[in-house]
Amino acid sequence: MLEVRNLGVRFGHGGKTFSAVRDVSFAAAKGNSFGLVGESGCGKSTILRVLAGAIKGWTGAIAIAGRLVGRDRDRAFFKTVQMVFQDPYGALHPRHTVDRTLSEPIAIHRLDSRQARIDEVLRDVGLGPAFRFRYPHQLSGGQRQRVAIARALVLEPDLLLLDEPTSALDVSVQAEILNLLMRVRADRRLTMVLVSHSLAVVGHMCDALGVMQRGRIVEQVTADALRTGRVHAPYTRTLLSVAGGEPKAGPAARFA
Repeated sequence: MLEVRNLGVRFGHGGKTFSAVRDVSFAAAKGNSFGLVGESGCGKSTILRVLAGAIKGWTGAIAIAGRLVGRDRDRAFFKTVQMVFQDPYGALHPRHTVDRTLSEPIAIHRLDSRQARIDEVLRDVGLGPAFRFRYPHQLSGGQRQRVAIARALVLEPDLLLLDEPTSALDVSVQAEILNLLMRVRADRRLTMVLVSHSLAVVGHMCDALGVMQRGRIVEQVTADALRTGRVHAPYTRTLLSVAGGEPKAGPAARFA
């Protein structure tokens, strides 16, 4: 479903340039989930923004469903690829009801059956019609993130990009949101790319992952290899030791 080859991103001009992403390659099959993990500033979110079409200054090649995508994306692309952002408080317009928030992408993409689509996607994210005409200030952080997920899902995308989707939430709510994403992925056969600081979250959510350091992927491993400690890069071993030895020791062990 997704293939990224030799992706590079530089910011700045002249002698004041910074390589945020360097020679990154990875792939995710349809219905699978690929994680990007590493410390702040290592380039994870930059990769996600390139995939979403929000950053145009990049080099390399990106293919989605077997088709190369360029720097300028058409409307059909944004129906296929949707993104859920980190901050559920900043991701929703404070003066728009849930209904208006979900209606807008439907109108932009000229889809029919607006009410049926909204009702269905609200049920899918565990809210239901009672939340349809509420404003963001009437929702908890977890409910806001469910609305943000619903907004991404209402277009029935094939690829969902997740930028630290639970880091701003309480631990108990994190578990609910991650379980929701896993269920939605299975029900809709979604392909996901998940960015996270947490090896526990990535090990729980993803089939495979890339460990990033200073703009590069230093190691790619399967989730099973990560759980059993079968890693090779020194930086990956450092992350494991900081996390307590292996991902199952973290809070995500209670998510299943």
